[in-house]
Amino acid sequence: MRRNDRIRAHEVRVIGPNGKNLGVLLTKEAQRLASEAGLDLIEISPTARPPVCRILDYGKYVYEESKKKKDQKSTTTKLKEVKFRVGIDAHDFETKLRRAEGFLFDGNKVKFTLTFRGRENEHKNLGVERMHTVSEMLEHVAVKDADPKLAGRNVIMMMSPLPQSQRQLRFNHPDDERDEEDDSTEEHE
Repeated sequence: MRRNDRIRAHEVRVIGPNGKNLGVLLTKEAQRLASEAGLDLIEISPTARPPVCRILDYGKYVYEESKKKKDQKSTTTKLKEVKFRVGIDAHDFETKLRRAEGFLFDGNKVKFTLTFRGRENEHKNLGVERMHTVSEMLEHVAVKDADPKLAGRNVIMMMSPLPQSQRQLRFNHPDDERDEEDDSTEEHE
């Protein structure tokens, strides 16, 4: 990032310290304006023609940019996966839903995978019905991205969290601790 004397362009588009566009000026003139204000001339967009520069305090600008990057990193979502089978026990199913609700409440997407084995393959409609049950039971915290899809021996469905202001916990308590290291839950036989 170039500033003050290191700006190479002959002319620059200048934005003042209050955010007002001062127009296209000679670089020397823009540097003089910045020094009179006791601030720095910072090249914001070097690829524009002419390059865009702002009159700002350089230290404050660097701080704000690092703050923006930090905020962008925290908004990334993870994809969690919850696996189960058609004949899952009611209590185990509730545990899976509770776990998925926690993932969704934390802002993560969840991929539900229902696997068929052996004779279960003949009743794939039961798997699709189970997925619809999952989406109905979690509608207070998420919305399904698409209807459940049949993929070989699996039925797959993706759910995305609702906006944070609309999410509500039904199966968990707000003060429950969830283990962030466990990215998926699986049914043990």
